[in-house]
Amino acid sequence: MDRSLLTLLKQVDTPTVCNAIEVAQGKRGFDAFTRGTMLASHPDAPAMVGYARTAKIAAVAPPEEPAEVIKARRMNYYRHMAEGPRPAITVVEDTDYPNCIGAYWGEINTTVHKGFSLSGALTNGVMRDLGDLPDGFPVVAGSVGPSHGFVHVKEIGTPVTVFGLRIEDGDLVHADRHGALVIPAGVLPALEGAIRRLLDTEKLVLEPARAKGFDFATFEAAWAAFEAART
Repeated sequence: MDRSLLTLLKQVDTPTVCNAIEVAQGKRGFDAFTRGTMLASHPDAPAMVGYARTAKIAAVAPPEEPAEVIKARRMNYYRHMAEGPRPAITVVEDTDYPNCIGAYWGEINTTVHKGFSLSGALTNGVMRDLGDLPDGFPVVAGSVGPSHGFVHVKEIGTPVTVFGLRIEDGDLVHADRHGALVIPAGVLPALEGAIRRLLDTEKLVLEPARAKGFDFATFEAAWAAFEAART
């Protein structure tokens, strides 16, 4: 990914990227985004952007496989998270959803993943230790809870689904307190220009609306300019 595009993606929120993808595609209807309300560990943190490192976990019931199998898979999980292209984010599906009880994302695990140079975590599962999670590693999760339950890794590097969004290992993901989306590879060459065009177009309405003396006549003229610029 181009460094200039990466810098810009970190500066804008996920709704902006969602709209900009449609600008790049020249049509409405982009739908590779999460559904429903998610929770952010650091609501004011910049968006996390990166290639997905995927896994699946469960925590309601103890694992049925031998302990040595679970331990080996756990280490393979961490190896998978430590490797691969950067920037990257960890995307973990809790297969107990919607009855998740195991907080996989607490102080220790987030700190370990941050140490692996991952940019954040996206999950439909549980987070905890909210006052102790490290800065620079936001978590966007499905819920908050106190227990780790019987949390264990079930799959590594397989496709996952988080709040209705299917994500494959290696997909480029953008996420913040609004949720997450997968950026289609085909829009990358045009995406930076689309984001800048979108931001400039929005100013046609936002700047007059924030100025003194704004009234309907001013709005009507601004909206006409806005409509002309985005068609």
